[in-house]
Amino acid sequence: MSDPEPPFADDWPARLAGAVDFMRRRLAGDFDVDPETGFDPELNSAVFMPAARALYQNWFKVQMRGLENVPARGAALVVANHSGVLPLDALMLQVGVLDNHPAGRNLRLLGADLVYSLPLLGRLARASGHVPANPEEAERLLNAGELVGVFPEGFKGIGKPFASRYRLQRFGRGGFARLALRLGVPMVPCAIVGAEEIYPMIADWPELAERLKLPYFPITPLFPWLGPVGAIPLPSNWMIEFCDPVPTDGFTPDQCEDEDVIAELAAKVKDVIACKIDELLAERGPAFGG
Repeated sequence: MSDPEPPFADDWPARLAGAVDFMRRRLAGDFDVDPETGFDPELNSAVFMPAARALYQNWFKVQMRGLENVPARGAALVVANHSGVLPLDALMLQVGVLDNHPAGRNLRLLGADLVYSLPLLGRLARASGHVPANPEEAERLLNAGELVGVFPEGFKGIGKPFASRYRLQRFGRGGFARLALRLGVPMVPCAIVGAEEIYPMIADWPELAERLKLPYFPITPLFPWLGPVGAIPLPSNWMIEFCDPVPTDGFTPDQCEDEDVIAELAAKVKDVIACKIDELLAERGPAFGG
């Protein structure tokens, strides 16, 4: 008996025709790009997201839930913990929302200035829907009714040592809460478990990081010792959950500039994420296998 054909064997002509048509339209300039942000929805869905999807579905086997807490339309600010040395958690969050949310929403992520200081990387980030993490960019997207994602821990979260895994770092100065409060958009806390283990950072090499103008240079059990092989993320088990939104309506205009109110809101979001992380860790069990 011959081996069964792979499930995609019958539709490869359609796939090939689609790829040819995609290239033809790209070469002819027949596609739309957001002139303000550089977002290229077609390139994102045809090129960037399939690569992220392979990691999401086959490597990390991400479990995503709580999507009913993410609005189907209109502005909202998704606030998540950040970890993993490289920002793969951002890509998993983005592709998971696009693929699994009933509205198929594009999550517009706020990224570090370092990304946009590198011309090619910055251009690719913008094409995939990301924007620099500054209040003006975020406000413009939220005013346009977009779903925006932010990682308040920044490099302190993503570059922390493995010994500090799943311990939330400082949530900046609460700028995300100030923005949400001023615009009256809900904040959706999001807990991500699994990214901490993909590159266990056992040390930093500050001298090399300074020379390369990086916030840190990670040393893991495999990198840089094994070269490019050591840069392959470990296939940890991931869980992502969106928690109940934290509303920002009902505040008076003077409260929008009250530092105590802003700090309280930011702390509330952080506490929700921290508690959910503990729950997910207990439910997940071992980081590998299973």
